[in-house]
Amino acid sequence: MSDINAPDPELAADLLALATQAAARAAAFLVEGWSGREVVSTKSSGTDVVTQMDRGSESLLVETIIGQRPEDSLRGEEGGSRDGSTGITWVIDPLDGTVNYLYGLPVWAVSVGVLLGDRPIVGVVHAPALGSVWRGVASPHPMAELNGTPIAASQCPTLGEALVGTGFGYQADVRAQQGRIVAALLPRVRDIRRAGAAAVDLCWVAQGLLDGYYERGTHLWDRAAGTAIAQAAGARVGGLDGGPATDSMTIAAGARLFDPLREQLTELGAT
Repeated sequence: MSDINAPDPELAADLLALATQAAARAAAFLVEGWSGREVVSTKSSGTDVVTQMDRGSESLLVETIIGQRPEDSLRGEEGGSRDGSTGITWVIDPLDGTVNYLYGLPVWAVSVGVLLGDRPIVGVVHAPALGSVWRGVASPHPMAELNGTPIAASQCPTLGEALVGTGFGYQADVRAQQGRIVAALLPRVRDIRRAGAAAVDLCWVAQGLLDGYYERGTHLWDRAAGTAIAQAAGARVGGLDGGPATDSMTIAAGARLFDPLREQLTELGAT
């Protein structure tokens, strides 16, 4: 397949169907193994864990996706990456919210995003313990839904009325800085929530459960699917400079709140 400039509706529907299938298969595996889980290793720090379930889930995702679309590229959190020739890249997080999963907390998910070039166009976030499957197509015809029901981002107009989600990194010095930012932001918003799974946070913005969300230190696999879903639901997703979200900063909010939240974070030094 040659490079694609824009997905047609039939291709977008096919990508969404495969993402849904892959995420459901991995989610079923994770539910079945939710007891008896164990830490296999750590990544960036002692609090950044990988389990046997992360790796097993990623293997299922790769098998399902590449089995049907062997010429696409793929990027996986646990190393299941390959280059392709179609212009389409699958970005997978086999278990977003690993620490929650280890502790028996329900906020964890399988995240399957699809990029066209570097643009997220399709996303599925399957959170079985929450009974939630978010799906979205950002292009060519936006569509966002939760369990088959359409969703839309919040229209909250001001920071003072906004419920804002965030997350923290794994390095101690980064967490200390993030704590200072949260402390300064807290009096200026309605309240702050920290759930522990970036993909779910982005979907909650898409759903309107959160008015906004920001986090330093997410990776592409954390945010690709959620970005497609949030944008399809009418939210803006970007970085501190107003460009695309990056590992340095991801901000998501309803269209009216995005700039006030971005400007406030910039003022507080959230770099």
